[in-house]
Amino acid sequence: MTSQVLDDLKEEDEEEEEDEEGCVNPTEVKMSQIVMPCHCNHQQELSVGQLLKWMDSTACLSAERHAGSLCVTASMDDIHFEHTISVGQVVNIRAKVNRAFSTSMEVGIHVSCEDLFSDRHWRVCHSYATFVTQRTNTGQKVTLRPVVPQTQREHVEYSVAAERRRVRMLHSDIVKELLSSGSVEQADSSAVCSGVAAEKTRVESVELVLPPHANHQVNTFGGQIMAWMVNVATIAASRLCQAHPTLRTIDMFTFRGPSQVGDRLLLRAIVNNAFKNSLEVGVRAEAYQEEGPNRHINSAFMTFEVLDDSGKPCTLPRIRPEPLEGERRFQEATARKKIRLDRKYIISRKQSEVPLSVPWDPRNQVYLSYNNVSALKMLAARKNWRLSTEKDKVRLYTLEQKSMLSFRVEAEVDVPAHRAFCLLAELSNRTSWDMHYKKCELIHGVDDDDFIYRVVTPSVHQDVGGSPTSTNCGEDVLQDFILLASRRKPCGHGDSYVIALRSVSLATHPPFEGYNRGEVLCAGFTILETNNNMSLISYYNQASPEVLPYISTDIAGLSSSFYHTFCSCSQYLSRNRQPVASEEVTGNYGAANTNSPTYLLSGVVHSTPL
Repeated sequence: MTSQVLDDLKEEDEEEEEDEEGCVNPTEVKMSQIVMPCHCNHQQELSVGQLLKWMDSTACLSAERHAGSLCVTASMDDIHFEHTISVGQVVNIRAKVNRAFSTSMEVGIHVSCEDLFSDRHWRVCHSYATFVTQRTNTGQKVTLRPVVPQTQREHVEYSVAAERRRVRMLHSDIVKELLSSGSVEQADSSAVCSGVAAEKTRVESVELVLPPHANHQVNTFGGQIMAWMVNVATIAASRLCQAHPTLRTIDMFTFRGPSQVGDRLLLRAIVNNAFKNSLEVGVRAEAYQEEGPNRHINSAFMTFEVLDDSGKPCTLPRIRPEPLEGERRFQEATARKKIRLDRKYIISRKQSEVPLSVPWDPRNQVYLSYNNVSALKMLAARKNWRLSTEKDKVRLYTLEQKSMLSFRVEAEVDVPAHRAFCLLAELSNRTSWDMHYKKCELIHGVDDDDFIYRVVTPSVHQDVGGSPTSTNCGEDVLQDFILLASRRKPCGHGDSYVIALRSVSLATHPPFEGYNRGEVLCAGFTILETNNNMSLISYYNQASPEVLPYISTDIAGLSSSFYHTFCSCSQYLSRNRQPVASEEVTGNYGAANTNSPTYLLSGVVHSTPL
């Protein structure tokens, strides 16, 4: 882990501690455990299976504290283990409910490690678990009360939880779509043929569920099932590499059904694929009684590495898959690796990196869309926004973060929120009210909620006095953008409609001759329903350092470009408050808004579109 990442994690933790000082979350549960030899593997490091048990128990207690009823683990998001934990160190686990939906809730789990002798603390992993309430004795579902976020951090988690829920619901289809699209590269056949037969790595084990393995509901602990699955996966990985492997990641998994005391759990594991420095093991858990068919409880995919004495990953032998089913698992493992790498690139990428655009393709579309929406929600939830100017109830706010300046323009409009969302989400209508939009063409309709556009706007250059001005309409110097526009309807009461924008790059649309290719870092609208069918419309934009001189006049209140453009937008919404007879309400609101008082820097790949 680089020093930059460590600094970011430290700053994140410090902000969270400062934010939560004096504020007690009623759903928060903390667990601290000192690591004893009985918790460890042969290397005197905490067993991942034991850690998963502690994580599941802590999260379950948090969920039940909020629900006031019995809860069971439904799923666990991807877990990446950043560090190992040794004997004598202390594991600190903190869990709290981020958001409750109807009968399910998301619980955030934060695991850190503490060295008592050096007073060092570091993060081990962070994950999100979904818990569901059990039905009452009469068979009725328990409806959960909403979570009321208090701190800035809680507001962010609450808002983004809806987007994470959307990703979970699509997760099972991502690999299938990737394979069907032919985007997975085929492995070198000669290397595969000379590899270790996958059959040699197969592991099968049976566990009897006893009372110590069950929770207070007599259901098998989800964490216990995960621990058994880790055990057989580790054996399978060891058979391939003939060494002691280290578990690095567990892909998102879902519990398909419960298991009770008296069940026999049949656990099967096999190495699906081996790459240069890592391998994937697939594990399947089935439960059965003395009589009756096997019940599929869970499946998981775990990635292992083998580290040398200096902590560097070793080169691993290749695997030769079994015919048919083995070849399918082999290809799916390759697809999952591509998804993990794309997701890591999208999420971990620094916003100050140039270019800002992330390549778009089918294998990263779900996570790129998630990042697009969550970035805007996180920006909207930030505190310390400062009111810069106000005119006729149109307010301009600014927010300074290190080298980044963000601004927010907002006003209340006499238009219902759902109608304002319909109008603003259709990006092609932008030319009718924003003079900075010269052209907008739909490139690709990704799905019902995500669209890619090419937008053309006038460029900005410096006049003789050194101030930025728009080019004349007769000049051919133009700026274009390739924008991913993601729209989201509210997931629950109090949520805003969201229209998020960010730049992406497409191989089919490289920079065009005669155009300056601009980039949007994070921009978009939130639309919140207020009283009397009115809407609070807020526009956000995260500006890079190169753009700051070009918006400084507006921020200082010396120019009215922001104001006039926002007023033009309000008038457009008011004129179209009622849909025309031929318009389908559920129809083409393709994407979001994007730019407006476009303060663009000619020759620099950044912009501040409104």
